[in-house]
Amino acid sequence: MSETTQEVKEIPSQELKEKVINAIKQVYDPEIPVDVYDLGLIYEISIYPVNNVYIMMTLTSPNCPSAEFIPSEVKNKIQQIQGINHVELELTFDPPYSQDMMSEAAKLELGFL
Repeated sequence: MSETTQEVKEIPSQELKEKVINAIKQVYDPEIPVDVYDLGLIYEISIYPVNNVYIMMTLTSPNCPSAEFIPSEVKNKIQQIQGINHVELELTFDPPYSQDMMSEAAKLELGFL
């Protein structure tokens, strides 16, 4: 006898957060050869029961040519994680983005170090 309803298994929040970060690292600003996570565009990643993800992010500038593409790409990559229930993404420009938000690896890649 098989069950028709699949039980949703909660992914431990730290494990899910790591999967979310790995998914986000697959998204690049088309004009910069660094992923959006290392660029410092992700301000917040919150995990809620059961397998719900909230992302607060920004763009390099409010009139970034990729403004339509990047947030939806981030959301799509996270939704592809097996077991994800819901992804909410909020775009903010407060505080405004600055190059100080980049990871050391991104600064190195772009020649800022």
